[in-house]
Amino acid sequence: MAHATSSILHISSSINGETKSLSSSSQLRGNYPFHLPSSNNANFSKKLVIYAKRLSGLEEALRIRRERELRGSTTATRRPPLRRGRVSQRLPVPDDIPKPPYVGSRELPEISSEHQIHDAEGIARMRAACVLAARVVDYAGTLVRPSVTTNEIDKAVHQMIIDAGAYPSPLGYGGFPKSVCTSVNECMCHGIPDSRQLQDGDIINIDVTVYLNGYHGDTSKTFFCGDVSESIKRLVKVTEECLHYGIAVCRDGALYRKIGKRISEHAEKFGYGVVDRFVGHGIGTVFHSEPLIFHHRNDKSGSMVEGQTFTIEPILTLGSTECVTWEDNWTTLTADGSPAAQFEHTILITKTGAEILTTY
Repeated sequence: MAHATSSILHISSSINGETKSLSSSSQLRGNYPFHLPSSNNANFSKKLVIYAKRLSGLEEALRIRRERELRGSTTATRRPPLRRGRVSQRLPVPDDIPKPPYVGSRELPEISSEHQIHDAEGIARMRAACVLAARVVDYAGTLVRPSVTTNEIDKAVHQMIIDAGAYPSPLGYGGFPKSVCTSVNECMCHGIPDSRQLQDGDIINIDVTVYLNGYHGDTSKTFFCGDVSESIKRLVKVTEECLHYGIAVCRDGALYRKIGKRISEHAEKFGYGVVDRFVGHGIGTVFHSEPLIFHHRNDKSGSMVEGQTFTIEPILTLGSTECVTWEDNWTTLTADGSPAAQFEHTILITKTGAEILTTY
C-alpha cells in the first residue's frame, strides 16, 4: 500500500538500449552514443544540433506511439470513466486476532523515521507475513472475472486473512474502510472496494497487506479481467518488468536512487509515464516507515543496509502521470483517464542482493 525538479532536462533515448540525459545548463558531459567533439572544433555546434535533433526525434516518436496506443485502447473499449459504487460496512475481525496500534483511530499515522532492520527472528516473522500476503493476492486474482464486484473480492480476501490468524492491515488505517485496495483501469492506487461489477476488458490492481505476529507483509499485482487490449497488456507487462529491474539493483550498500533510475530507464523505452506521487516504503513492525522509495529519477541520499526490509511498487501510465483524488481522500485516478498499472513486492536486503519475501 503506497504513500507525495530540478533544472535537468531529461531527453529519453533508446539508442543501444540506454537512456541518456542532457543538462539544460551549458555543462554537457557524460557517455553519449557517439563522442562529442571538443568545443574548440568548428563543427561542434553543428554536430550538437544534429545530436539534439536525433534525441528529440526519438522522444517525439515515443510520444506519438504512446498517444496512438492510448487512442486505440480508448476507442477499442469505449470504456466510461470510473464511477464510485456503493461501499458496504467494514467487516468484523475476531477479538483474539492481534491488531496494529493504529486501529481505532481515524488519524493517518506519521511515517516512522526509523529504518526497519531485522534480526534472525524478525526476518523469520517477516517471511511468514509476506508469504501469507503473496498467497492471498494470488487467491484474489483467481476471483477476477466479469460481473464480480470488488466488494466480493474484499470479502473473500478478508476471510482468508482472518482464517490465517492475521489482520488485514489496510482496514482502519487512517480510516480506510476496507481490507484490501482494488484499483480498476485509470485508478492509480488506493481504490476502495465497492458494488461496481468488473467489466470485460478491465484491469485491476489488488493490493494486499497482512499483519501477522506483529509484522506487516505487503504486495500487489495487476490482473486482467476477460479480454484486455494488447496496448494495455503491454503496459501491465512492462510495469511488472520495471518492478524486477528495480529489485535487481538492490543490495547492501547500494544507493536508493538507483531504483528510480533503473525503473525510469525501462519505462521510457516504451514511452510510459512513471508516477512520482506514490512511493515505496520501509515495512516491518510498522506499516510505513523510512526509507521512502522513489520510482522516478531522483537524487535521494542514502544507501541500503543488510537486514532491512522495504517495498518497491512502481505505477506506470499509458498517458498522463498527473492525478486526481476523489472526495473519499483515497481513490486516486489518472487526470486524463488513461490506464495505470502497478506491481509491488516486499524485499529483504542481503549482502549480495535482495530476497523477494512476497513469494512462495
